Amino acid sequence: MLKYTLRRLLGMIPMLILISIIVFTLAKLMPGDSLSGEIDPNNTSPEYIAEMRDKLGYNDPLPVQYFNWITGFVQGDWGKSTRFKVPVNDIIMEKLPNTLFLGISALVITYIMAFMMGMYSGRRPYTLGDNAIAGFNYIMLAIPSFVAAVFAIYFFAFQLNWFPFGGSVDIRADEGTMDYWISRVHHVILPAIVLGAMSTASYTQFLRNDIIENSRKDFVRTARAKGTPARKIYNVHILRNSIIPLVTFLGFDFAALIGGAIITETIFTYPGIGQLFLDSVTHRDYPTLMALTLLLSFLTLVGNLIADILYGIVDPRIRLD
Repeated sequence: MLKYTLRRLLGMIPMLILISIIVFTLAKLMPGDSLSGEIDPNNTSPEYIAEMRDKLGYNDPLPVQYFNWITGFVQGDWGKSTRFKVPVNDIIMEKLPNTLFLGISALVITYIMAFMMGMYSGRRPYTLGDNAIAGFNYIMLAIPSFVAAVFAIYFFAFQLNWFPFGGSVDIRADEGTMDYWISRVHHVILPAIVLGAMSTASYTQFLRNDIIENSRKDFVRTARAKGTPARKIYNVHILRNSIIPLVTFLGFDFAALIGGAIITETIFTYPGIGQLFLDSVTHRDYPTLMALTLLLSFLTLVGNLIADILYGIVDPRIRLD
């Protein structure tokens, strides 16, 4: 397992280099540059703009610009945000805890709902309850996340007043107090439910179909012939084999949820990585945009590695050499 992990980590290096080249190239192909989002050309002399472009190295050959950027990135210098006028590292570290909190909450909701509905549908296929769950899943697959977010805000925030419609914490709460953490949980519940429920449908169907398929296999027939209770057959024999596909998704699901939080965070005005990413695109904050893209790519690669390792853990038949 250790050799496999080290080999995969070393294999990420050329992949990250290739991704960094693509990210840098796409940023350069976008209209304008980082300076375009920092100064107003209508109120700034062309001589000053030309001087700043030369000072910041925007007139250097592209290979030189890439080398300077990636060298600084590896050393921890991710550049300076042209929108906030502070280092990109500080902005990302400020927003990242909120996105991690939202992603973990959404992931917990996703798996709890998927296990409950998948187990019920798998044990009672083709019943009224199974059809109702399937209908709910189809609706979740059909509704775009931004539409679900708008309706959730309208009903649960404005009409019922159960949850706040934006932000990550009440500004009146003192940081570190119990009221502060209660407020953070209260603010994250609604966007986490929207983000988590949209991912539940596919997992529920995966688990349902695997339970039905495994319940027809020979080892289940043998267990039933021996008089094993039905609860033990489903909870021990069938479920252990059926959760393998779901567990393997856990690794890269987290990275996918962080990336998928862009729209959700924007609609809920939740101050996280997703909203920062969209703001960077809107205001041409290219240093922040490039750093976020590379960070999300790295999280995706790490997620794939975790998924492979988990696959070997939950299924003893798999050996990672």
